[in-house]
Amino acid sequence: MARAHEEEKLSGEQARFGVPALLLANAMLATGPLFVRIADVGPVAAGFWRLALGLPVLAVMAVMVGGGRTARFTPALIAIVALSGLLFAADLASWHLGIVRTKLANATLFGNSTSLIYPIYGFIIARLWPSLREGGALALAAVGALLLMGRSYELSPEHLTGDLLSLLAGIFYTVYFIAIARARAALAPLPLLAASTLASALPMLGFALAMGETLWPTDWRPLIALALVSQVVGQGLMVYVLGRLSPLVIGLGLLSQPVIAATIGWLWFGETLGAVDLAGAALIALALVLVRAPTKA
Repeated sequence: MARAHEEEKLSGEQARFGVPALLLANAMLATGPLFVRIADVGPVAAGFWRLALGLPVLAVMAVMVGGGRTARFTPALIAIVALSGLLFAADLASWHLGIVRTKLANATLFGNSTSLIYPIYGFIIARLWPSLREGGALALAAVGALLLMGRSYELSPEHLTGDLLSLLAGIFYTVYFIAIARARAALAPLPLLAASTLASALPMLGFALAMGETLWPTDWRPLIALALVSQVVGQGLMVYVLGRLSPLVIGLGLLSQPVIAATIGWLWFGETLGAVDLAGAALIALALVLVRAPTKA
């Protein structure tokens, strides 16, 4: 009975602190596109500074509260971390390019498409057909995406390019997630996040230089905010809630990001959502809820 009491107490503490942490994490991550847009460097360069400026803080956090688990960096583990860093850099580069080419709400919706793409990977690996509910969720997401992309093309072909870049970012993040999951068996979350951030920074710098972007800022404030708010606080809190809340709760929490991003886009940039935009976003949101819902035994 004492053990059951302790488990119940732990569950209560996780719910008490986990849900506010999840909501705050999503709020912090949703502000990232704003800092990317107002920075006086290129969007990919902004991603580099997000990583480079956040890395020292994450390294200190990893040493102080790394979870007490150590691992020997075998060649296989180093290869996985390096691959995860390259994938995350490709994810950020694609997403940041999309952010400056479409509405903030669209960029955030498509950038979070991992919630739908990852189950498809599961179907392929398990060689199973999706259930009726899961298939319906994927169909709803496809219709919603078509509505949003069609509306973007009506506004400007460049907006459609931004949507596609953000969707590509979601695909990169899905593969990153698959790679990073293998390394989590050997490394605690914070040390792994710090190592992956280090592995992402150099490719990100290479992408920015290859595109000829302005790299050195005259105003550091948006980049410092991007690093601290998105990479340190946002990603840090997201790592904290993993394993403390159910996948359903975390998946539903992700739905707050497009809402916050749409509000920022409306207040800061005058971006309004029409009826078609709202319908497309609602279908994708419903699809996310369905695909995250638990299956009855």
